[in-house]
Amino acid sequence: MASAALADIVRYCTRRLRPDAFTDYDGAVNGLQFENRGRVSRIAAAVDASFTTVRMAVGAGADLLVVHHGLFWGRTVPWTGRRAELLRELVGHDLAVYSQHLPLDGHPTLGNAAQLARALGLRNLRPFFAGRGGEWLGVQSSLTRPMPRPELARRLAKVLGADPVVLPGGSDVCRRIGICTGGAGSELAQARREGVDTFITGEGPHWTLALAEDLGVNALYGGHYATETFGVKALAAELSARFRIPWLFLDHPSGL
Repeated sequence: MASAALADIVRYCTRRLRPDAFTDYDGAVNGLQFENRGRVSRIAAAVDASFTTVRMAVGAGADLLVVHHGLFWGRTVPWTGRRAELLRELVGHDLAVYSQHLPLDGHPTLGNAAQLARALGLRNLRPFFAGRGGEWLGVQSSLTRPMPRPELARRLAKVLGADPVVLPGGSDVCRRIGICTGGAGSELAQARREGVDTFITGEGPHWTLALAEDLGVNALYGGHYATETFGVKALAAELSARFRIPWLFLDHPSGL
């Protein structure tokens, strides 16, 4: 069975995704989060690193799990109960875990936003939605042929597999669409400041309906999980082609 060195895969990902260029959340811990014995013969990709997805990866025979949300988002000690079981799964089945958060949101080709935009048929993509360190976390597209808001919602539903929540705060016709996946709904004001009339993200708080109306901007919430399946798939597919090892996607939706 073909295999590759874990160290080579990690180096490639670091060069490709440039995590040091992003000011991420402290708990994100971008990069290799759990090291196996050093070889990879099958890659599993998932949105989240959890007990369930680790068990799914083990069942699929993977020795590398590539995720968007890693193992260390909050306080993770002591390692007892289910957390201890997770550690035993990783050690016992020699499963490495590699995670990239914001770098896999904003990458211009592999990123969640760029991949979702292309799936929607948007072209001429430009950087959008500046992060805390000034890095770009999304993409935007100025349409040469404006799109009715219901048509955009239909396209998004087809791509994501479920109807989005639509906050119709702006025009019935979309001319400049911005995408930043995940939980960016509370940042509608920033999206509007950056010039879009329609903002696609994963989720937002209840009060953003009133904010969308005040700002005169449309917001479409496609689901945090659903909008962030794209980056890990794209990265795993590229690693598979580069290192000639198989990959698969582990679908474990949160419904959120």
